[in-house]
Amino acid sequence: MIKLILADDHKIVRDGLKALLEKQPDIKVIAEAADGITTVKLAKKLLPDVIIMDIGMKDLNGIDATKKIMEETKGIKVIALSMHSDKRFVIEMLKAGASGYLLKDSAFEELTIAINTVMSGQPYLSPKITDVVLKEYIHSMPKSEPSAFSTLTSREREVLQLIAEGKSTKEIASLLNISIKTVETHRQQIMEKLNIRSVAQLTKYAIREGLTSLE
Repeated sequence: MIKLILADDHKIVRDGLKALLEKQPDIKVIAEAADGITTVKLAKKLLPDVIIMDIGMKDLNGIDATKKIMEETKGIKVIALSMHSDKRFVIEMLKAGASGYLLKDSAFEELTIAINTVMSGQPYLSPKITDVVLKEYIHSMPKSEPSAFSTLTSREREVLQLIAEGKSTKEIASLLNISIKTVETHRQQIMEKLNIRSVAQLTKYAIREGLTSLE
């Protein structure tokens, strides 16, 4: 039996996937999560075989959540299920340790194939992502295209995402278990690295880089 966690910030997506997956005799959905922080906690506690991971989730995006899961657990396979086919999202998700990447407009049958493929130890990438693009991802991003994942540290990205989502300094400190002064230091470092001077600009940058969404 393949134990699986569904991580997506849209309940309707989780409900739909769960209903379809539970019709498969060899798959059991053991938990659901609506944000990245909860996903990481559930992964460490329940040790599923596979996590279906959305990228655009609140509190902690799917890329950094995948990175934490890979660092803190062993043997868990992550399959990204995203609406994004942009090369930056694909390469960063693969670099984070994901075993598969599907687009949300894929047929359900493709998801079951992906689950069985990664469980056999092989990666699975949606055919809709072309070979040419994948080769570019698997190698390195061009230096002319710096991203939030190459410019900022993991902690800075967490702080930036929470700032962009409207969290106060006190709320961020509580969520990340760090001091208010540390949050303020991170914010200053982020602004200096990105040469950005306002929260509005930080928010636009976070959305453009896929750390959060307008929703």
